[in-house]
Amino acid sequence: QMYLVESGGASAQAGGRLTLACVASGFPAGNRCMAWFRQGPGKAREGVAALYTRDGSPKYSDSVEGRFTISRDKDTNTLYLQMDDLRAEDTAMYYCATTGRWVGACPLINEYEYNLWGRGTLVAVSS
Repeated sequence: QMYLVESGGASAQAGGRLTLACVASGFPAGNRCMAWFRQGPGKAREGVAALYTRDGSPKYSDSVEGRFTISRDKDTNTLYLQMDDLRAEDTAMYYCATTGRWVGACPLINEYEYNLWGRGTLVAVSS
């Protein structure tokens, strides 16, 4: 059975750091995109960061570029999102997602390209 399970969500102060983890199981790593999306209160879901498993190349949204770092542990097939310099607007439910086999740059806009999703982990940032 294929699944993604997120963890690490918590309350934090603005300027602080949190690291989210997503354990992936039931499918080969292969060449696919793994990504973090988020949905804040009253907002649409948006792509935050993506990583191409073949070469580890990352991609970030403008809102988190320079503050968030996406990475992956190949041995445990765990995806991470290190979030630094947290801001109140980072408050959201964060979801891990993956595509099927993929070639090319990972998408952050077209979430429909991602066909397996976790249930999310909540991040709350207070200023």
